Amino acid sequence: MDINILLFDEFEPLDVFGPAEVFLHAEKFNVQYFTLSNKRATTSYGLPIVDLLSDEEIDTSGVLLIPGGPGTRRLVNDKNFIEKLKILIDKSTYCLSVCTSSALLAMTTMLDQKRATSNKLAFNWVTSLNAKILWQRHARWTVDDKFYTSSGVSAGIDMSFAFLEHVTTRDFADNVARDIEYVRIRDSQSDPFS
Repeated sequence: MDINILLFDEFEPLDVFGPAEVFLHAEKFNVQYFTLSNKRATTSYGLPIVDLLSDEEIDTSGVLLIPGGPGTRRLVNDKNFIEKLKILIDKSTYCLSVCTSSALLAMTTMLDQKRATSNKLAFNWVTSLNAKILWQRHARWTVDDKFYTSSGVSAGIDMSFAFLEHVTTRDFADNVARDIEYVRIRDSQSDPFS
């Protein structure tokens, strides 16, 4: 299964590389990084990431993973980006959203009438973008249909493990966590930051 990670300028690095570490260690996935623009992106700390794939070079039927970060505040108003994102989400088997990328999903309207969460420090902003979503303030991550959404930054790792357990087994996910010496939070309602 392909894990297609969408990068854009000012994405949060741990939103990307935390989940990527989970899937790379699982060795059952093809992790790919792509962009909707010029095959390059910068992290929220200005580190350039170059030679990325384009959306035309990936199998869009795989898993779409979208990070958050400061760049989401600009992209919620980019109608072209939101339209392209909507197409990608529609084609994907699963859509995993980390942190404030749920703001981008909110703008596509594809989360309407679905449970979702987001970074608690940005929760009021994200939830103000679409009142038709069943926003869950007290949740480390949520699952509704093919959508997994997580709270702030490190919660994306726990969400990735929950997804990994869903598509494999609990023992398999636990073994991957042990390999990377990560203590999983298994309860999606265990959210000390809400």
